[in-house]
Amino acid sequence: MDLNYAPEELAFRDEVRGWLKSNLPADIRDKVTGYRHLSKEDHIRWHKILAAKGWSVPHWPVEWGGTGWNITQRYIYDEEFGLAGAPMLAPFGPSMCASVLLRFGTPQQKDRFLPRIRDGEDFWVQGYSEPGSGSDLASLKTRAERRGDHYVVNGQKIWTSRAEHSDLMLLLARTTPRDQVASKTEGLSIFLVDMREVVGSGMTIKPIRTMMNHSTTEVFFDDMRIPASSLIGEEGKGFRYILSGMNAERTLIAAECIGDAKWFIRKATDYAKER
Repeated sequence: MDLNYAPEELAFRDEVRGWLKSNLPADIRDKVTGYRHLSKEDHIRWHKILAAKGWSVPHWPVEWGGTGWNITQRYIYDEEFGLAGAPMLAPFGPSMCASVLLRFGTPQQKDRFLPRIRDGEDFWVQGYSEPGSGSDLASLKTRAERRGDHYVVNGQKIWTSRAEHSDLMLLLARTTPRDQVASKTEGLSIFLVDMREVVGSGMTIKPIRTMMNHSTTEVFFDDMRIPASSLIGEEGKGFRYILSGMNAERTLIAAECIGDAKWFIRKATDYAKER
């Protein structure tokens, strides 16, 4: 088996490498290689640079802005990003939330939100984990009750990364009481929440300070009203919907490790040689 790149793949690698060298802002690269915190503004600026090139969502279907690259090209893209000190995009919108929208969103939801995710117009967050409901997510207690043309949400989320900086949330809540369904994975629904409309009127965000350069929060819902049109797919089937987003998260983590690992190996090798 020949594991070397074909000539056209080497040409693609050189294209990606050359573009990164010319377009990755030096201050963003220095923050990444210096292990410093990237602000929301840094993430958005880099996202818009990639979007202008057409590279912000290479894994999406072509009709929504994807590149149509094959798996080797995507590997090269991820590898070169890590080696260049380029940050991966904030993952919630382009990868985790978009994967749910692409598969289960209505045409209206896709038309409204996907172009804005692609172009870096909105910052997204996932509202999944709760106190006592992390690895056992189906045991969550946040409720969403249908009242006419709205849902009323009550409950709490925790470890909600970057919620205080976000514009939109993908929220998982129970819409059918646990004692009325055969399995705890049933009766959960997924909603699109425009946080700009509900913060201060039913949603409270409390940052959790950590020793790491990581922004995480608690989020509280107290009679928060969201339109019924916020529901994604069918009511009660949200747990199976978010599995696609979780699979995207695992793939994303693996992709990030490709270039990062090679970058760290290179740094460690250089350090050893110097000494």
